[in-house]
Amino acid sequence: MTPARGSASRWAVPGLVTILAGCQHPQPAALSPRLHYEVGAPWVANGVWHYPHQDFAYRETGLAVIDAPSKTPRLTADGELYNPMAMAGAHPTLQLPVMVSVRNLENGRQIEIRLNDRGPANRGRLLSLTPQAASALAIVREPVQVEITELEGPSRTYAETLPGGPLLDMQAAPVGDVRQESLDSSGPRPPAGATGRTTETAQPVTTTLPALPVTVTQAWATPGSLWVEAGQFTGRRYAALAAQRAGGTVWPPSGGSGSAWTVRVGPFVRVEDADAALDRALADGLTGAHIIVE
Repeated sequence: MTPARGSASRWAVPGLVTILAGCQHPQPAALSPRLHYEVGAPWVANGVWHYPHQDFAYRETGLAVIDAPSKTPRLTADGELYNPMAMAGAHPTLQLPVMVSVRNLENGRQIEIRLNDRGPANRGRLLSLTPQAASALAIVREPVQVEITELEGPSRTYAETLPGGPLLDMQAAPVGDVRQESLDSSGPRPPAGATGRTTETAQPVTTTLPALPVTVTQAWATPGSLWVEAGQFTGRRYAALAAQRAGGTVWPPSGGSGSAWTVRVGPFVRVEDADAALDRALADGLTGAHIIVE
């Protein structure tokens, strides 16, 4: 007998729905952004250890790269949802979030971004930029020579206001119960368990900071040579020993408090040569070696 038109559902193959359901891809777990102030524990990438610390007067030169594209949503180190169109970046050691000015030394373009993530994982690289930030700096090839200067005002504001910040931690420290009693024993006493605590309304959880505008200024282009800074030492004797191991030279202190003897290897024109010198310094046990632009 030929089935009537429109009655195909009665002729469905048993178990077919179950099979099709089994072919569906599992959905990734939902991410829960929770913005917070982060310094973090030491971490390692490509055999190099990084030691995060708080610094409000940071200024450094080095090489920057662009974030690798990813189709999987993820959270940044400070708890925000990663956005490739944000004016943001990643740094190996600075507290997060932190506001910095980044200048492309090769063309003079300068922007302000918020560092909110750890990275880059590439050995010898100082900064990783979102595609939006890289576009604003007109980066045509990578790595690119950059200078990073921290903006102290907004960076301190993050430390003082965000959950996990040192000031907020002090304000949230537990306070002992204060019991209120009358000096006149004949007067009424507060009920048992009553304390001097006040009830505070829970603050809403902030999951993101306001987006930064894409603002570009034009400064001077000042490309330089690449050097491997193998380490800094309080005594010239120790610096000379390190320079002998790394095949570098000792630079005298530049003055000021906390000045030290610096060991540098170079200069180099090609990034490949600087990378090779960095690898040799790290292999010789100079774990603080990194690439700078001078």
